[in-house]
Amino acid sequence: MKKILLLSDSHGHLDQKILKYINSVDEVWHAGDIGSTAVAGRISTLKRLKGVYGNIDGHELRSQFPENQIFTCEGVKVLMTHIGGYPGRYNLKVKKLIMKEKPQLYVCGHSHILKVMRDRKNNLLHMNPGACGVKGFHTVRTLLRFELNQGKIENLEAIELCQRRSLNVNDQ
Repeated sequence: MKKILLLSDSHGHLDQKILKYINSVDEVWHAGDIGSTAVAGRISTLKRLKGVYGNIDGHELRSQFPENQIFTCEGVKVLMTHIGGYPGRYNLKVKKLIMKEKPQLYVCGHSHILKVMRDRKNNLLHMNPGACGVKGFHTVRTLLRFELNQGKIENLEAIELCQRRSLNVNDQ
């Protein structure tokens, strides 16, 4: 069994509230728009980090993270990307990847809207953790925490951190 913290759209922001949740899991997955190598580095010093780059991420993060991640964790096949859409509204690139790879869990970010949906047509669960950063139109910072256990996704929690406010990555 592995406990996973799913983040997206940090846009260079990492604070004590996020760090508290990082310390409660085995791995952190970041669905893009990390925003700075400092954020990725800080998370990596605490837990194993898997991620993808997002549309705001520069060449340093793009050289560190791929556009798409396809992997299996605790018997669950995962497809992670930053921009991809959601069930019934996938972009063409993601739709082709889903058809080819047949993941059980599809993770994306970008929208800043927390959304968890079952895709019955493709037999997968879609997760978008919303945005944990302070930039964007969202009013509440969110993330997801869940467990992967012998091919099952269990104990999913949607976590609301607080109203947005700006802090520096070094303010810990």
